Amino acid sequence: MQKTYYDPADLKKFGKISEWNPELGEKFFDYYGKVFEEGALTAREKALIALAVSHTEQCPYCIDAYTKDNLQRGVTKEEMMEAIHVGAAIKSGATLVHGVQMMNKVNKLEM
Repeated sequence: MQKTYYDPADLKKFGKISEWNPELGEKFFDYYGKVFEEGALTAREKALIALAVSHTEQCPYCIDAYTKDNLQRGVTKEEMMEAIHVGAAIKSGATLVHGVQMMNKVNKLEM
């Protein structure tokens, strides 16, 4: 019996998403590859961003992949945790700022 809903072995199958729609799959992987090329940001910086976003999106496959990628790039566990905290702060801030919409609605309904 599987212990979690996500099977870590499925991460290795990611490339197979192109099988049922090769054209779009190839376009995605071309784009994905280009995004992670060195540019204004280093590959290391992009790996840290990817790790933080992996956590805000709560993707266990991405968390596994980018944790390993960051370690291979020499990123420390302290740097990784700090990046995750940045992502968490942005995610929680975005949630809270939407509270203004609720406040506006309440004020409108109470008129």
